[in-house]
Amino acid sequence: MNPTRRDFLKLSLAAGAGATFLPNALFAAEAKPKPLKILILGGTGFTGPHQVKYALSRGHSVTVFNRGKTHPGELPKEAEQLIGDRNGKLDALKGRKWDVCIDNPTTLPVWVRDVGEVLKGNVERFVFISTISVYADNSKPGMDETAALAKYTGADVMKETRETLIASKFALYGPLKAASEAEAEKWFPGKTLVIRPGLIVGPGDETDRFTYWPVRVSKGGEVLAPGDKTDPVQIIDARDLAEWTIRAVEQGLVGNYNATGPNRELPIGELLETCKTETKSDAKFVWAKADFLEKQKVTPWGDMPVWVPPIGDSAGFSRVSNRKAVAAGMTFRALPETVRDTLTWFRAQPAERQAKLKAGISPEREKEVLEALKKETAK
Repeated sequence: MNPTRRDFLKLSLAAGAGATFLPNALFAAEAKPKPLKILILGGTGFTGPHQVKYALSRGHSVTVFNRGKTHPGELPKEAEQLIGDRNGKLDALKGRKWDVCIDNPTTLPVWVRDVGEVLKGNVERFVFISTISVYADNSKPGMDETAALAKYTGADVMKETRETLIASKFALYGPLKAASEAEAEKWFPGKTLVIRPGLIVGPGDETDRFTYWPVRVSKGGEVLAPGDKTDPVQIIDARDLAEWTIRAVEQGLVGNYNATGPNRELPIGELLETCKTETKSDAKFVWAKADFLEKQKVTPWGDMPVWVPPIGDSAGFSRVSNRKAVAAGMTFRALPETVRDTLTWFRAQPAERQAKLKAGISPEREKEVLEALKKETAK
C-alpha cells in the first residue's frame, strides 16, 4: 500500500440481501429491562437520536448533554437536555448521578479526562464509542479485540485539540481514540465498555460515505465499480449500532467489542446489486481493478466509498471480526432496508443538499475514468 492510501485509511473512519439477521423489533417483545438512568454525551448527531428513542422505548430515563446546536428542537420531550460544551463547560453535569454514561462524540483524551473528573463516583458504568481505526495493523484478516492498538507518539496527548487533529490530516485519529479508550478505563476501572464501530451508515448520515452508492446507482447508466465484485466490505446501520449499545448497557457489558457488520462476509458486488434492485435501476457496473484506479488517482473509500482493496497492509481492513459482539446480541437489519431508508432520507433533504454528494467520485471524473478504462481494455 502506498502512503496516500494509508493516510486515506486513517481519515476513513474519523467515521444484506439474504443475510442471516435478527430484526431488532424482536427485542421489543421481550420483558422490559430494569429502568436505568442514562446520560448520553452528544445525543443529537447521527447515532445519538436512535439511542435516545430506543432507550426511551425500553423504559429508561434519558438525559443528553450537548451544545444544543445540532438538530435543535428534535429531541423527544421525554428526554432531558443539559446544555454545555466538552471544552470546559461541564457545570450542568455536576452534582448529578446516572447509572450509565454513553460518550458518543469524543476524539480527544482531554475530553474523557474532564468528564471523568466530574462524573467519577456519580455514574456506575461508562460507555465509550470508539472505532476500529484504533488498530495499529490492518493487514491481518479476522482481527479481533486483542489486536495491538495505534500508539500516540506526540509530546503531550492531553494538549491535542480538534485543530491539531485536522492539521495532522487525521493521522492522529486512531492514536487519539486509543488514548481516549485508555483514559476512560483510567477513570472508570472495570466499569468501561468500549464499542469499536466500523463504517456507520444509514438514514441521517451527513458524510455520504455509504449514501453515494444508492444515489449513484439509482441514476443508472454505466457505473464505475471498484476492484473485484468479491472484495469484502463492512458496514453497520446506525440504528443497529445504537440499539445494540442500549442492550449492551442493559446487560452490564464491559470490555472491548468490535461493532461492524454484517455477521458474514459482504462482497462489494452484492452491495451494488442490492442498490440496483432496490432502486429499480438500469445501472451497468463497469469493474475497474485496484491498480488501474490507483493509476487514475481514484481513491478507495473517498472516490469509491465503502471499498478498500483487500491487499497488502489493508488486507484485513474489511475483515474485522465481530464475533464477540454478535455473541453478545448485536444484530443487523437486512441490507435492502438500509439501502431503501438511506435513499428515502436523502431524497427528503433540501435540493441544495442533494445537488452535490459529500463523498464519491464526481460525475465528470467518473466519465473520464470510464473512458480511460475503455481505452485500456481495447489495447
